[in-house]
Amino acid sequence: MTIERVGFVGLGNMGRVLAANLVDSGFEVLSHDLAGSGHNPPGAAFVSTLDELTRGADVVVCSLPDGDASEQVAGAIARTDGRRTASVVDTSTIGVTASRSIDALLSAAGIGYIDAPVSGGVAGARARTLSVMYAGRAPVCAAVEPVLAGLSDRRRRVGGVAGLAQALKLANNFLSAVALAATSEAVSFAVSAGLDIEVVLEVLDASSGQSQATTDKFPNHVLSGRYAAGFTNTLMAKDLRLYLEAVGTRPDASGRIGDVTASVWERFAEAEPGADFTRIYPFLAST
Repeated sequence: MTIERVGFVGLGNMGRVLAANLVDSGFEVLSHDLAGSGHNPPGAAFVSTLDELTRGADVVVCSLPDGDASEQVAGAIARTDGRRTASVVDTSTIGVTASRSIDALLSAAGIGYIDAPVSGGVAGARARTLSVMYAGRAPVCAAVEPVLAGLSDRRRRVGGVAGLAQALKLANNFLSAVALAATSEAVSFAVSAGLDIEVVLEVLDASSGQSQATTDKFPNHVLSGRYAAGFTNTLMAKDLRLYLEAVGTRPDASGRIGDVTASVWERFAEAEPGADFTRIYPFLAST
């Protein structure tokens, strides 16, 4: 299949950058967002309906907040008469169950589906260092490889069944959530004991407590006061709920640490809904 035109649905913090990456990679891009064209990247042609996008694009890429939104878009694509779209690449984090449900829905309509969540934040998307972990049937993956390459320079097929990439993304976000929350608590303790925060981070980075929280989140967002990693506490709390739901379907998996971690992020999201997730440091430091 020759891919001449790519559709992009969802122009949020991540989506607008990924759509721009596709434009920069030479694709003709049609874009759509329920909020309108305010975040449409230069070079993309905004369309007002999903029908118009589906009739014009060979492949549709989604970057949406949750499984309900992804399922609604997939259903609309499947129902479009005269559609041109042959494949859907979903970069959203929606969980294993939703991903497999969407795969079944699209497959029944003769449309290929790639489960392709991403990790690395908005900065990673801009730098093309974003990790795209994807799963799907081999022929569909091969057909959309040029689009995946347009999204980022870092890609890894992790399995042949939809949902496997979601499982890996949830595991990744669980570890990210644990590291940032635990680092925030530890740094808060060290500062309360009288240590300088920059000294604390310098030593942690040279010791066994090092993580992306100490090498990236704290220096670039907490110390700088920017708090602009581009990912909200609300989305992190959602991802942890999805993680615990998936763990609950596996009798050989434990969710004990997940329960504690999820409760911390739920409290943060309830107290400051929509805050950048790096603000968990002042939240924990003040509670």
